[in-house]
Amino acid sequence: VQLQASGGGLVQAGGSLRLSCAASGSLFSINIMGWYRTFPGKQRELVATLSSSGTATYADSVKGRFTISRDNAKNSVNLQMNSLKPEDTAVYYCNRRQLQIRYVDYWGQGTLVTVSS
Repeated sequence: VQLQASGGGLVQAGGSLRLSCAASGSLFSINIMGWYRTFPGKQRELVATLSSSGTATYADSVKGRFTISRDNAKNSVNLQMNSLKPEDTAVYYCNRRQLQIRYVDYWGQGTLVTVSS
């Protein structure tokens, strides 16, 4: 499974960015796609996920500002990030967890989001 992410960049505080991620390869229908992020010196943390059945999960820090969506026909997931804050600055990673007898995680390359104050 390959995940191709795009959409990072530099934005001023209060601005918006949209991240996209497309999955290809050996895809299984029961899955969760989403985004995680890492800050320097810290572990990767969940930002938002959306299951193939439609269940969404958000980190408390992004609720009300970020919206995750997916296009199951295109095997893609998007993250609309509004009202960005400097503390959102991080490397964002696309993730796909799919059920293949057991759950298996796949990761895309990171995309840097920088929010200036």
